[in-house]
Amino acid sequence: MNQRETLYRDVKQQITEALRSGKWKHGQKIASEPQLAERFGVSIGTVRKAVAELESENILVREQGRGTFVVSHTRDYMLNVFFRIVDAGGQKELPTVSLIGMKRGRADRSTAALLKLSPRAPVIDIEALLSLQGRPTIYDRIRLPAHLFGELGDQVFKRRSGTIYGLFQERFGITVVRTDELISAVIAGPREARLLGVAPGAPLLRIQRVAYTHKDVAVDARVRLVDSSRHAYLSMLGSRT
Repeated sequence: MNQRETLYRDVKQQITEALRSGKWKHGQKIASEPQLAERFGVSIGTVRKAVAELESENILVREQGRGTFVVSHTRDYMLNVFFRIVDAGGQKELPTVSLIGMKRGRADRSTAALLKLSPRAPVIDIEALLSLQGRPTIYDRIRLPAHLFGELGDQVFKRRSGTIYGLFQERFGITVVRTDELISAVIAGPREARLLGVAPGAPLLRIQRVAYTHKDVAVDARVRLVDSSRHAYLSMLGSRT
């Protein structure tokens, strides 16, 4: 790795650490490129490359004529970046979320591995039903590390004004910067069939998702079951030209 590559990665790491520590909060404008270059003792080109990569990773967003801001998980942002379920016409809508239940427990072996926790570590276990076009379409089983979401309870979850990831940001200072998903096909068991209003044995899309904040810290492990009779998963690969 040459010196220029090392410098750019170092600048990116320092900006990321400032974001992780809360120096710049979600929705806040960060220092300008000349200011960052002076602070880190590098060229503007090096700063620009680091900032551009953080933009491509959905951590920063540049607004023409205004500057560069820390991404805020608004409803529109969540719909565009993290929600991939579309209707038969390829259109998205923000789901209506209903809480089925929330409890505290211990991580099983699979959850502990996904969240990089010690065996039997405390977790928050959430079940939610998401409706699209007025119909229950998605069943979510979510596990969160309890040490990151200490005071989260069902009332906090129900009374949030935005999305779940928005709640993570607003209440706990945790910004989801990427997710990994493993997608497979399964059939509906009796309980899932009842919740989603489908016949037992009906085909469902199963999405195992792990969400990460800065420094590759896992903050959310969930299994999402989707009624695919009216909806599909949209994957967009490559960049637009």
